Amino acid sequence: MENRKIMLGMSGGVDSSVAAYLLKKQGYEVIGLFMRNWKEQDDSGHCTADIDYADALRVCATLDIPFYTADFSDEYWERVFLHFVEEYKKGRTPNPDVFCNKYIKFDAFLKFALSQGVDMIAMGHYAKRSDKDGVAYLCKSYDTNKDQTYFLSQISQEQLKYALFPLGD
Repeated sequence: MENRKIMLGMSGGVDSSVAAYLLKKQGYEVIGLFMRNWKEQDDSGHCTADIDYADALRVCATLDIPFYTADFSDEYWERVFLHFVEEYKKGRTPNPDVFCNKYIKFDAFLKFALSQGVDMIAMGHYAKRSDKDGVAYLCKSYDTNKDQTYFLSQISQEQLKYALFPLGD
């Protein structure tokens, strides 16, 4: 595991912060990436993502890991939000988190991470990955009350083979 580069989706929350700590403790070279997936500001002109950004930056500084940011808001708008609106108009209620994982975290983020020379990506999801005979399987987390495999159900085998879930156990 030593010298393996992992880019971790850093939201500034507890889950991604603990995931960063665990990966670093396991000997990975961890890089934190804050994803801007939304551009809207509140009524006072303040972008609520700024608080999350500051939290993520502080965690990365505390853990002494590099910190980057990437803007995926256009991809999110096109591939997640507009799909949600269209489905809602048809009387359906899709879960945008499922599509955010499929198209943003495990597609746009993954492509960005690989272009930066990392070996794998990691997220603060409660899930596990198991490998058998060259196939990666998505498995429920140890804590079934926090399990998030439903939200990851649309990611492909190609996407899954690059993913680590440090909170799975």
